[in-house]
Amino acid sequence: MRAARIAVLGFCAGFLAVLIFHQGVILLMYGGGLVPNPPFPMRPVPPLGVPQVVSLAFWGGVWGILIAAIAAARPNWPPVLIGLAVGAIGCVLVGFTLVAALRGQPLFGGMDPARWWRSAVINGAFGLGAGLIFDALRRIGRV
Repeated sequence: MRAARIAVLGFCAGFLAVLIFHQGVILLMYGGGLVPNPPFPMRPVPPLGVPQVVSLAFWGGVWGILIAAIAAARPNWPPVLIGLAVGAIGCVLVGFTLVAALRGQPLFGGMDPARWWRSAVINGAFGLGAGLIFDALRRIGRV
C-alpha cells in the first residue's frame, strides 16, 4: 500500500511539475527569445492524438514516480535535490539518447551546447518542481 501511495503522489507531483515549472520556464525562455516554441503546445501527438502538453505531463508523471521512489528509498536525501538531478541529468540523457533514437533525431542533441543547456534548465526546473511538490504532498499525506 505504501508503495502504491508513493507512486500516485509521485505521478501527481511530476504531472503538476510539467504544467507549472517545466512549461513556466519555457514561457520565460520563449518570452526572452531563448526557445523557438511557445509553452503549452496543443498539437496532437500520435498515436492517441492527445495535446502535446498532456503527453508531456503524463511522461512527467512517470518521471515523478522515479523521483518519489528514490526519495522514499533515501529519506535523508532532499527530494528537491533528487528531482533536480533526475531532471537535469536523467531526463536530458534519456531525451538525447533513447528518445532521439526513437524519433530519428541526432543523438546527444547534435552536440549543440545551446540545446544542452536549454534542456538542462527546462528539465532541471521540472525535476526541482517535482521534488518540491512531492515533498509537500508527502508531508500532507504523511508518507
